[in-house]
Amino acid sequence: MPNYLVAQSELPEERDARRRNAGKSAGETYKATLAQLAPEATIAIASPADEDAPRFAAEDLTGYDAVFLTGSPMHVYTRNSAVDRQLAFMRAVFASGVPSFGSCAGLQVAVAAAGGTVRKMPERMEAGIARRIVATEEGRSHPLLAGRPGAWDAPAIHGDEVEDLPPGATLLAGNGVTAVQAAEIRFERGIFWGVQYHPELALGEIAVALRAQAADLVAAGLADAQADVNARADDLLALHRDPGSRALRWKLGVDAEFAEERWRRREIVNFLRHAPMLRQRASR
Repeated sequence: MPNYLVAQSELPEERDARRRNAGKSAGETYKATLAQLAPEATIAIASPADEDAPRFAAEDLTGYDAVFLTGSPMHVYTRNSAVDRQLAFMRAVFASGVPSFGSCAGLQVAVAAAGGTVRKMPERMEAGIARRIVATEEGRSHPLLAGRPGAWDAPAIHGDEVEDLPPGATLLAGNGVTAVQAAEIRFERGIFWGVQYHPELALGEIAVALRAQAADLVAAGLADAQADVNARADDLLALHRDPGSRALRWKLGVDAEFAEERWRRREIVNFLRHAPMLRQRASR
């Protein structure tokens, strides 16, 4: 029976805010997604960025079959004690040899922990839909992206991005907004697969996130008014409720890769399938 650990970098007040808006913290969303995909698994949640959280050494993690890093508002280039604790946790994951997967800030944490750099996006945020993600030559044959078409859209909302991947990393996909949309990182004994977008999220959760950040999206020039953001959120929520709607797919300019939950989750499904092999490879 698999034993998974979900590590959320949201701080307590951020978790409370997300529960008020979306019903779950980022870690709770990840746990719910994993429970659907692997109902036989035991899934624990940790909050290693918290000041009073237990500290994990590499040997504390070896009992897990995989570690998952969630998205969060954390800016890993803003060095403070919370960021330092999160990076120390990720370095322990790498040192343990336990395979890991992360999305959005989870990718950024892994990049920074392994020696890469993250920055505030210089042009604009990517919010709602990450468009026309394309695999690199390496990504086209990488098992993380197995089943993806030549180009695809994915749920996304982020204002930070990977600037430089660490040594030993492989770029797997990017798009016109964010050069690093998917990557593999090998560091110390560990192997990490990650994406900048959110395969774990329901479209309704993306809609909630857009509403919560409506003022920021207007300030960033992505919308003329908060009413426009709310209208986009309404469409995403409607597609969440009726993913087969041709009218909504046409209105949002998306296909089944974005609209249908089973296809949005491809990367997590692929990681779960390969995690046992990744652990064996890391232990050699």
